[in-house]
Amino acid sequence: LLDFVESCLRHKSEIVVYEAASALLRLPNITSKELSSAISVLQLFCSSSKAALRFAAVRTLSSVAGIYPAAVAACNVDLEQLISDPNRSIATLAITTLLKTGAESSVDRLMKQISSFVSEISDEFKVVVIDAVRSLCVRYPKKSTVLLSFLSNMLRDEGGFLYKKAIIDTIVWIIEENDEAKEPGLVYLCEFIEDCEHVTLATKVLNLLGKEGPKCSNPRKYIRFIFNRVLLEPPPVRAVAVTAMAKFGVCQSLRADVVTLLQRCLLDSDDEVRDRATFYSVLFSTNNLKLYDELITGNLNVSPSLLVRALREYCSSSSPKFEPFNLNSVPQSPLPIGVQRKPSLTVDVVPASVKPEKGLKSREENYEEQLHQIEQFAKFGRLFKSSAPLELTDAEVEITVSCVQHMFLEHIVFQFECSNTLNDQILSNVVVHVKPSSKRWKQVTEIPCEIIRNNDSGFTYVAFQLPRDADIRKQ
Repeated sequence: LLDFVESCLRHKSEIVVYEAASALLRLPNITSKELSSAISVLQLFCSSSKAALRFAAVRTLSSVAGIYPAAVAACNVDLEQLISDPNRSIATLAITTLLKTGAESSVDRLMKQISSFVSEISDEFKVVVIDAVRSLCVRYPKKSTVLLSFLSNMLRDEGGFLYKKAIIDTIVWIIEENDEAKEPGLVYLCEFIEDCEHVTLATKVLNLLGKEGPKCSNPRKYIRFIFNRVLLEPPPVRAVAVTAMAKFGVCQSLRADVVTLLQRCLLDSDDEVRDRATFYSVLFSTNNLKLYDELITGNLNVSPSLLVRALREYCSSSSPKFEPFNLNSVPQSPLPIGVQRKPSLTVDVVPASVKPEKGLKSREENYEEQLHQIEQFAKFGRLFKSSAPLELTDAEVEITVSCVQHMFLEHIVFQFECSNTLNDQILSNVVVHVKPSSKRWKQVTEIPCEIIRNNDSGFTYVAFQLPRDADIRKQ
């Protein structure tokens, strides 16, 4: 079959040649010879007189540039020619590909070129540019300031929610990963929320300001931007702004000013805003640093959806509320099992004779520890065996699923990792339905994944009780 696909690279039909090259590049263990053949075909298409062929070639090169940067770099001369292509989509893909494969010295020039026409392309291709900028920050951290400036200019352009969200997510990621970019990045975000029409983005920025602002060299300058939101925004944003502002009160030098601003919020028309302002005002009056850490800067390690459900049940209950709501009744958030990895050309091979270092946990021990933190699996007992991850879908589909099987004494747990590669879709309440081949298998629990954001992954679980069959239980 592989020989047939390679022979199609010499087919007389251009579409067959393109599909063959694209198929070869999607193979997981492609050889250098096969890789160079496919790249050479796409390189020829980059200089085609047909716009469709140029677009197809440069789009494919852009998609694999992060995996095979050295191989795609051979096409850089042809990609440079496409920067001036009259089709802005082709020009955008050419520049983003060059950003993934080019040297650090070429970043400034490429960013200047794309800035000249970025406002003319659609939001879909703007998101492609943003993804390329994010990958650049990983490769060249010293360019974070230049890239932040470029992203802030894009924030000022007109665009839809998904476009703005992609920019905000990238800026937030840069701030969290690069300390040198933190303060300029926060300033750009402060400017953005001064005229932000999206409630979810405004609340996300305010949460980040409350988390990172107090750690900066001059935290006072951020309070003005936050308090402006209390004065000018709708109730959901005002409530988040109160919480963000209260986090600055942890700084001794700012506490008196923060308390004064919180007292101004006590007359707000919204109940949630008033309640938060009252809570933080009373909390600061205690002068208890331990309470500050627990109730202001600390995080609740509970599942948000389960917390909302428990609160709704508590509020809707017809019985008298003689006892306060018990937060301990809400299950804690299960820790993610496994880490999403980027595709790589190299694989570290460890000889079978080499034993793990003393003190390091085995893969099964890590699985067992993390599974037992999930309430539904804690009673299953000792974990005997975990399988290697098995891919259940093709690599090129938009939502990929892999499975790991965990074998206990009387139960088997299927752990599904679902990866969302869509740039404009967020998945919620994700579940994988498992249909057993026999009625002897009894499903005992099913744990959905609450949300999987774009270009992210999440885990969902299905557990079965093993049949009362001696042969099966010995396996």
